[in-house]
This record gives sequence, structure tokens and C-alpha cells, in this order.
Amino acid sequence: VLIKCLLILLRVGFFTLIERKVLGYIQIRKGPTKVGLMGLPQPLADAAKLFTKDFSKVIFFNKLLFILSPLVGILIMLVLWSVYVSPFNSVINWGILFFLAISSLNVYPIMLSG
Repeated sequence: VLIKCLLILLRVGFFTLIERKVLGYIQIRKGPTKVGLMGLPQPLADAAKLFTKDFSKVIFFNKLLFILSPLVGILIMLVLWSVYVSPFNSVINWGILFFLAISSLNVYPIMLSG
């Protein structure tokens, strides 16, 4: 299960890279098409930038909930990937209902973060 989650996150990084390459070709600008080794370090740079951003200064907040709410959102996203059919997982009979039920939980991380 952990390997599957890591592979999903790796796929998301490469989808971002492909999107940036296409936009770079369309707009004829320097981007992941011309910077770095075929643009492969770009998703890593995006992740590093995201994790090193400063938090907004909130005066009255629960620090534990503020830190854990993005992790809950990622967990919900990874659970939703189990609905999609692949050779490595079994098909869920009630896939649409499961998708709607789990995606409705995505409101809570936003509310928990403030």
C-alpha cells in the first residue's frame, strides 16, 4: 500500500512536469523544456518550494490541527485513488458512491486549517 501511494505521488509530479513542458512549448518561453536535465528536477523544486513556504501568521489557532489538516487532505486524496481501476487493485462494486462519500470528507481539512 505504501509503495502504491509513493507511485501515485510520483505520477502526480510527472503529470505536473508534462503540463509545464506543454505550456512552455505553447508560450515559447524558458521553462522545464530548456532548464535542467530535460526538466526532471522541476517537480522536486516545486515540492521544495511548497514545503519551505512560510506559514501565515494566525494569532489564535490550534497548531496541531493547522499542521495536520494538509496531511488529512492528502490522505483523503490517496484513498480516492483506490477507486480507479488498475491491474494492482480490485474493482470496488460501489465505486461512485464510495467516491462521493470520500470526496465529501474533503471539506473537513479546509475547515480544520482555519
